[in-house]
Amino acid sequence: MENMITIDGLTKTFGSLTAVNQISLNVKRGEVLGFLGPNGAGKSTTMKMLTGYLPITSGKASICGFDVITKPIDAKKCIGYLPEGSPLYGDMSCLSFLDFVAEIRGFSGNQKKESVNLAIERLELGSVVNKPIETLSKGFKRRVGLAQSILHDPEVLILDEPTDGLDPNQKHQVRNLIKLMASNKAIIISTHLLEEVSAVCSRAIIISKGQIVFDGTPEEFAARSSLHNAVTIRLSEEDVEGVCTVINGIAGVERIETLKEQGSIRVLPKSGEVIVGPVSSLMRENGFKADEIFVERGHLDEVFRDLTITS
Repeated sequence: MENMITIDGLTKTFGSLTAVNQISLNVKRGEVLGFLGPNGAGKSTTMKMLTGYLPITSGKASICGFDVITKPIDAKKCIGYLPEGSPLYGDMSCLSFLDFVAEIRGFSGNQKKESVNLAIERLELGSVVNKPIETLSKGFKRRVGLAQSILHDPEVLILDEPTDGLDPNQKHQVRNLIKLMASNKAIIISTHLLEEVSAVCSRAIIISKGQIVFDGTPEEFAARSSLHNAVTIRLSEEDVEGVCTVINGIAGVERIETLKEQGSIRVLPKSGEVIVGPVSSLMRENGFKADEIFVERGHLDEVFRDLTITS
């Protein structure tokens, strides 16, 4: 697939502070890239350079083949941008604001009406469409901000914390919308929510101190956890010792941990090996019955800490 976003050696300095340091990456059509990192890592700064909000200190960036420095208007036409905090005109109603944005984007007549109505429908803003934005809840303000970013059906979406302030139902709705739009767009989502990676992203990048420390799929991200493919077993307390003795002999087992919950153990594999098959087979052969047995996908917060604290 074609590259929709290309970044090569992107750098941003503020005096002696280097906020973004030599970042390079490509995002293809059909990709949803989760852009993660601790506070101050450079996520929002990178997005602001991509959208032309901040000047680039050095390096290059292009959107749909248009250099953001030499062809800024062409690049911005291809972008839908939801900035951090979603700044809006609070005295406008939701409808008047979206009408205004549509006109700025060059829409008029029926085309403007159809694009605004579709954005309102997709973000379920009908109940607040005539209310002043300043009176809306944080969640509705965020949804109005997201509505303006998709109004012109851009090929590239750059979304800074798109589900910030949303309740669980609203988060589910927005994530479904992102997945629906993803097939023919390139989407970057900055987020603090690790659950968002597995929920909506096809790729994840972790940035720390202005540099990329991880770039891979959500599965590869989870696989870096020490608990990836670990097997947790809940059984009768009197069977714990016998089960541990039996499964300790499996070649792929690193160690066995006793959990706080009575009768629960966790079997950790060597180098993330898949051990649930041999563990289950040996338990059956020896007559042990588990109340519950499941495989750990891996703890994303553990991986995130390892990558961002040690980098």
